[in-house]
Amino acid sequence: MDTFKIKPNPDIELKNPSVYPNDGVLKSLLGKSFEAYASLLKLFGASDMTYEWRYYNDGKLWLCKVQHKKRTIVWMSAWKGFIKATIYFPEKYIDDIYNLDINQKTKDYIKETSNTGKSKPCIFEMKTSSVPKDFSKIMQLKLKAK
Repeated sequence: MDTFKIKPNPDIELKNPSVYPNDGVLKSLLGKSFEAYASLLKLFGASDMTYEWRYYNDGKLWLCKVQHKKRTIVWMSAWKGFIKATIYFPEKYIDDIYNLDINQKTKDYIKETSNTGKSKPCIFEMKTSSVPKDFSKIMQLKLKAK
């Protein structure tokens, strides 16, 4: 399963502020997993979400912010050979995540992931064109959460 299992901290890519992560740059970096990125974009479009790659000076890297209206739903980052998609939930929704009909390994991984401030990150590494069902279910929960 290409969902979680974070490797021992590979270097994040896309650190040069003058190199916009267009499809050519992303294809070169992601390789076969560019299909995963393309599948994610289709999923986002089907849920009426927009995305934007921006260079963030605080982290010194490019990130892709995915929004529904003006609300951020997913953050994506590009790594050598895979795309990482993260959905952050405030503490009050954590039980809702664990009550979803998702794989127990996904739930366990989320539980083991350290909070970012008062939010719980749900991190998915995607390497194949099929978007994990667990990601879709968690994304839909985020869309419904207020």
